[in-house]
Amino acid sequence: MSQATTFKELYHQCNIGSVHSQSDYFSLIRELVRLRNDEGTEWQRYIDQTYALVMDEIITNAGEPVTPVKFGTSGWRGMLGKDLFLRSVSFVTAAILDLYLAVDNEPELAVFLGVSSLGEARKRGCVLGFDNRFGGEILAGAVTEVLRGAGFTVHYAGESTTGVLSAAVLELNAAFSINLTPSHNPLEYGGYKYNAADAGPAAAELTGRITARAREIIAAGSSPLVALDKPVVSPEARNDVHPFDALSTWKQLVRRNKSIHGVNYDDILDRFAGDKEVVVVIDSVHGASRIHIDSLFEGAGSERLVQLRANADPTFNGIAPEPSSVNIAGVIDILALRKESLKVGAIIDPDGDRIRFTDGTTEISMNQFGAMAYHFLHEEKGKRGMVAKTVATSNLANRLAEVFGEETYEPRVGFKEFKPVIGKALVCFEESDGISIIGHTPEKDAYIGLLLALDMVLSRRQNLGDYLAEIEGEFGAYYPDRDGLLVSSQGKELTAALSKLGKYDVGSTIRVGDREQVISQVIAIDGRKMILEDGSWLMIRPSGTEPKVRFYVESRTASGTAALVQAARVMLEEIGLV
Repeated sequence: MSQATTFKELYHQCNIGSVHSQSDYFSLIRELVRLRNDEGTEWQRYIDQTYALVMDEIITNAGEPVTPVKFGTSGWRGMLGKDLFLRSVSFVTAAILDLYLAVDNEPELAVFLGVSSLGEARKRGCVLGFDNRFGGEILAGAVTEVLRGAGFTVHYAGESTTGVLSAAVLELNAAFSINLTPSHNPLEYGGYKYNAADAGPAAAELTGRITARAREIIAAGSSPLVALDKPVVSPEARNDVHPFDALSTWKQLVRRNKSIHGVNYDDILDRFAGDKEVVVVIDSVHGASRIHIDSLFEGAGSERLVQLRANADPTFNGIAPEPSSVNIAGVIDILALRKESLKVGAIIDPDGDRIRFTDGTTEISMNQFGAMAYHFLHEEKGKRGMVAKTVATSNLANRLAEVFGEETYEPRVGFKEFKPVIGKALVCFEESDGISIIGHTPEKDAYIGLLLALDMVLSRRQNLGDYLAEIEGEFGAYYPDRDGLLVSSQGKELTAALSKLGKYDVGSTIRVGDREQVISQVIAIDGRKMILEDGSWLMIRPSGTEPKVRFYVESRTASGTAALVQAARVMLEEIGLV
């Protein structure tokens, strides 16, 4: 069968026709990517043809998003063309600007926005960027049109990462940032992140209003801030925006605050350049970090800096583009071939706010690396202060803080929950591979994690796995894991069902493997985390975006995690969710 005939058959199977709303473009793209991988690059032209149809839908869609707009812990995410398109993105931008239009009459908003007047917000303006997703530049054009129409300065970064744009807000003293990214979601997703003047994820007091106002505007089909009949052009083609080198602002922030966090950027690069025993391998998974890595290292040790998946590909070659054990395998393979004795491997997600490490032998997720970063800053750099970690994260950091005589701040899941301790906690991290440190941005940032990892290896002359083993030898070992189950309900109905877990309270016993264990502590700020008498724990919480229950566990033995996962499943069976 010819390629053209195969394409035509797939075209019909995916309902591709004259009506965009009924066409499943991304199922077609996924199949074409599979064919490209199996048979060769000649399939790329059909992928390009399909993406041209997606672009037409993004430009011409005059309807409402298939799924109602909702700003969660990391902004708004949805299907490109079906949920995120020029009209919907313009209306959401208008909903955000309505906050600034209201601040003069509602001064209580100033606390959350970080600006005291509309005039101040217009002058300080917006930092605008996007990741490698298809359509990012034209969607940024829609955002720019609304911002400039309302008199807001636009600092245009182009393609960039979340952590870099956050640093730009601080260094440019901007009023807010907009980053068009769905983070680590699959290829069919688009996204919209909004950070206020503190450069961190927006507070719930703002995201709730944005969600409500966006839905009102979309239902009405108009906003005085949106000129629907005006053609949208790329910000690159405008002369009323301010292009800037976003990574330079990130470097400036790190250098300016080295006395606060102790991470000496230039010294780390100098040491790496002169150290023939250290190799760094970074997998960008085709994401925005691919355009920064060379500049981030400023030519230092270029022969020992290896980049994987550093070409532009909005399909991510068909994989789920997240830091994971499966995706980091390529980094491990390359490190195995290297002769250097000290090895730093990392995989970074598309918008550069998540990172996972390996030394070629030991894989290190943020559960371990966050605790290592805290140990490094506290013990090696001589910094003093608490550690902050989300409630679903390993308790290794808790143990370190206990021994150090420091506090642990343990909020619900979501990086914005760290706002109360920004500037106090030495390290803020979450189990989903996000980290930041004192004196840096209040947003998770893969690059600061990468610098820390390189500093650890250069300073201690040992690989990350050996450093972790040394910490575990002194403070005890912790073995985290996570899983999830699809269920038949979501939202308030799912939350109500999970409330039945209340019967598992302090003093109750549960079977874990072949043992009965007593629950010694319960933390109920985000789902239910049950800490057992031996220090192991399991946590069950609902997904905020899909009919799914997520559970997190941590054992004190390598063999115990599977039993904890099974115990969580049994609990869900007992309350009727499985």
